[in-house]
Amino acid sequence: MIQIYGHPFAAFYWKTLIALYERDVPFQFLMVDGDHPDHVAAVSRLAPTGQFPVLVDGEQTVIESAAIIEYLDLHHGSAPPLVPADPRAAIEARQMDSVFDDYIMSPLSRMVFNVIRPEGKQDPHLNEEAHATLDKSYAWANRWMEGRVWAANDSFSIADCAAAPALFYAHWGYPIPASLTALREYRNRLLIRPSIARVVDEARPWREIFPLKGQNSPD
Repeated sequence: MIQIYGHPFAAFYWKTLIALYERDVPFQFLMVDGDHPDHVAAVSRLAPTGQFPVLVDGEQTVIESAAIIEYLDLHHGSAPPLVPADPRAAIEARQMDSVFDDYIMSPLSRMVFNVIRPEGKQDPHLNEEAHATLDKSYAWANRWMEGRVWAANDSFSIADCAAAPALFYAHWGYPIPASLTALREYRNRLLIRPSIARVVDEARPWREIFPLKGQNSPD
């Protein structure tokens, strides 16, 4: 059985977990936190900066959420691949995976890291810069989602695995404007998909640790 190192409230672990549930792949979860120092040590050894998720499958180790999802497509589960087999369709899926990771999740993550810096070390300009990036990203994503159900190729894919945690947390930390109806409706569709609803529900016990809690309702 494969092993996955992660934390139930971590966005990129969510991304991988959604794929595992979509493909109905059994796995052993290894919690990475202060109560499991051996797991912390393992990811510190296996990943360049100790980041997770990390997948271990026998002698094979795979890091980075997108690479893990592609590995699952090739080796585990019988569901349709989350990265389309058609290389032309795969381009759009990978493109949107990167958009949600880089232009929505990344600025939100910078906001989180800024809040948890030691007293006096916060960057006073960071939130303004992150908000400006999110404003542009939200507007672009709203235009992209007009007339679409899923983010790429009219089918659920790696792009939606990335979008779910990105839009969940970003809307919590910096709300998507009500005027961006296509993007808000897409977020709602994501949250009722069974694999994603399961991930959100499993993470509820850790909601209080989110540094931007209170900015907006998470659901």
